[in-house]
Amino acid sequence: MTQQADRQRAYHLIEPVYNKDSKILILGSFPSVKSREAMFFYHHPQNRFWKVLSGLFWEDTPETIPERKQFLLEHNIALWDVIASCEITGSSDSSIRNVEVNNLEGILKKTDIRRIYTNGGLADKLYHRYFDERISLPVTRLPSTSPANAAYSLQRLLECWRVIRESV
Repeated sequence: MTQQADRQRAYHLIEPVYNKDSKILILGSFPSVKSREAMFFYHHPQNRFWKVLSGLFWEDTPETIPERKQFLLEHNIALWDVIASCEITGSSDSSIRNVEVNNLEGILKKTDIRRIYTNGGLADKLYHRYFDERISLPVTRLPSTSPANAAYSLQRLLECWRVIRESV
């Protein structure tokens, strides 16, 4: 069976995390299979997203979904993904095709977001393709926290992601 035959349409059913005090928006591309099953962002145990964020603020890594939501909101961080639906095989960003994007403008109208950070190359590429003409906030690409990004150690990710702490 080919990869194309395995590719299925998937929908982003995880609600964004934000409130009126959110100052920055971190955007991923599309939730992994584990995240879609758990109905929350970066749920795969090998993804380093939560370790990186908690390390930036010198806090324990939040483990439960309520703890993770609380952590984000306490630090004025909004979290969502660029893609609303796509054709994808498993969790592979490289297999993503036929993208439909989320309504990022809707969040921006309800928050105090001043800067956007993209988590990895695909999130950055798609953000610029679909939103450069529509949103005029500064955007910074950060290296992916995915376990597939083995070139970056946790320490190296922390060094690159330090701009998050400086922005909130």
